Amino acid sequence: MKLGSVALVLAFLVLPCLGGAAGENPLLKPFGTPFEVPPFDRIETGHYLPAVREGIRIHNSEIEAITANPAPADFGNTVEALDTSGKLLETVRAVFYSQTGACSSDELMAAAREISPLLSSHNDDVMLNDRLFARVKAVYDSREKAKLAPDSLYLLENIYGEFVRGGSLLGPEKRARLREINRELSLLSLKFAENVLSETNGSFVVVDDASSLAGLPESVVAMGAETAREMKMEGKWVFTAQRPSWTPVLQYASDRKLREELYKAYVMRCDRDNERDNKQVLQKLVSLRYERAALLGYSDPAGYHLENRMAKEPKAVTSFLDRLWKPALERAGAEARAMQALIDREKGGFRLAPWDWWYYAEKLRKENYDLDESELRPYFSLDSVSAGVFGLGERLFGLKFIERKDIPVYHPEVKVYEVKDAGGETLGLLYTDFFPRDSKRAGAWSGGFRDSWLEDGKRVIPLSTIVCNFTRPAAGDPSLLSVDEVTTFFHEFGHALNTLLFEGRYRRTFAPLDSVELPSQIMENWALKPELLRSYARHYRTGEPMPQALIEKLRKSRLFNQGFQNVEYLAAAYLDIAWHSKGDPKDRNVTKFEENVMKEIGLIPEILPRYRSVHFSHMIGGYTAGYYAYIWAAVLDADAFGAFKERSLFDRKTALSFRKNILASLGTEDTMTLYKKFRGREPKVEPLLEQRGLLGTDR
Repeated sequence: MKLGSVALVLAFLVLPCLGGAAGENPLLKPFGTPFEVPPFDRIETGHYLPAVREGIRIHNSEIEAITANPAPADFGNTVEALDTSGKLLETVRAVFYSQTGACSSDELMAAAREISPLLSSHNDDVMLNDRLFARVKAVYDSREKAKLAPDSLYLLENIYGEFVRGGSLLGPEKRARLREINRELSLLSLKFAENVLSETNGSFVVVDDASSLAGLPESVVAMGAETAREMKMEGKWVFTAQRPSWTPVLQYASDRKLREELYKAYVMRCDRDNERDNKQVLQKLVSLRYERAALLGYSDPAGYHLENRMAKEPKAVTSFLDRLWKPALERAGAEARAMQALIDREKGGFRLAPWDWWYYAEKLRKENYDLDESELRPYFSLDSVSAGVFGLGERLFGLKFIERKDIPVYHPEVKVYEVKDAGGETLGLLYTDFFPRDSKRAGAWSGGFRDSWLEDGKRVIPLSTIVCNFTRPAAGDPSLLSVDEVTTFFHEFGHALNTLLFEGRYRRTFAPLDSVELPSQIMENWALKPELLRSYARHYRTGEPMPQALIEKLRKSRLFNQGFQNVEYLAAAYLDIAWHSKGDPKDRNVTKFEENVMKEIGLIPEILPRYRSVHFSHMIGGYTAGYYAYIWAAVLDADAFGAFKERSLFDRKTALSFRKNILASLGTEDTMTLYKKFRGREPKVEPLLEQRGLLGTDR
């Protein structure tokens, strides 16, 4: 990022992703590593494509064995056999796509351009295999007579639905077109992601006048100087489009021009009419989604994608968003007026703009609560927060996290922990990867190299990951996290727990997208609770715990800026649904459409949606017509956390019930059924409204 002009070049010199020497393909034989983890020290980019092809060949032979079975189709010889097929292909796919997100390279992306259409074509081959579908349908049609266990019935119903949604009921011409569409979508999604990564890495502000740094904490200045040194700009300061860099600048920089240029460097990614512009990519991609939905009998992509989620239909989503939007917008409007009043008191002479919001919010936080977020960071070193996160896992579920130095990793900064239960049994491995680099996409996520299931009666050990873009260490200090980064860590830890503690019998799970954020978001509730803060928030220099007075300030300010936080998120959720429910966009002006959607919902000009369409990776990735899922799941998590508050925050009985019915089971039965097993009833929306300070205006 820059002061004066936005430079668009690839930025950082970073430690490389690891790879082994050329030779026999390590992906095509037993790994011979502890817990059969991926041998990253032996895997080269060139190994992936042959391994994918071999995985497809083996999977095809397994499918052929199922369809050639002369015995009548039943659950075991068809559905269970299908569930256990394709293990090699899935292993390679999981490792490969984990790398494209966390530790990419030009060579890896070139491989992805070959691998993605191959996988798309293979998936179509499976979904459009008439003989296979006939056997699945035969089992489905006789499901009542089979008297299957709930998890077996759930698997059968979802696999059957997957075939239908995959085109098994289409005629030859429509099948052929569906294949073409799926192939194009796989490549366009990849292109969109490549452009976002490249633009994020190539957008930065260069500051060459120290006076422009007024107001910035020493740690932020040091971070900017370190980035400049890495980019061969000694004596200057560079701030980037990575959140750990641009957020504190927007919070503290007195120089309004710096704030504006850095903000625009971030929001204009992929909208600069250059070779990385995503407007046409987005139009084509969403247009193809409309065509695919029509082929399969749906009015729009939103209807197609929501069918197997808890919301079921677009109207349910928009009605839900509308209930939250009005009180959130009212609160945000009040926040904007308070900031404008502050600007006027200071004789600023300008109207509040989006790049001013963080700066004046921070001033109001200081004025109203005597709290400056920079006071908190010294108590949130990455090591301290890690202790808090892992400590919560121990207090709730009796887990132990033991670092392993003998596990191959894909980058030197990755750490690996063996996770054991209270009895000493190994539950899985957790890989953590915390800092930004130009080979990693923005944001934070939890994935994995392998899920858990039962094989020959024995549980397969899962391999979970937490990947973030946290503030790097600077000027000899450790990584000091913001409050947002702290809660992000707890959030992703919840996803990881869902992977590590899962106890389902089958490889395939079907958790509705709008429920998968329940395990993650509920963990955020503990992050800043005084009862837990006292155990982990310690000053990185003195080791002293966070003072009670500071904890109290943090508690009192918990609803501060909630209008903004809810509105920028909800605006993005509306935008996502609009793209997938307001008609084919093939002749649409992307910018004008976005503006019109924001006008329809009444978004105030001081706030932009959290993501603009052209870099809205959730919308193009797995959250198609599903970005609302975070707030939908927030209803679940706020209500579920109430079960702990009714007893105690660390009540082991409640925690074990949550583990059994949610973390260990999500995706094996109907989500609402599982939730009612835990809570004894369906969730209520009031706890969420109260939690976010919206209850009064909602009534």
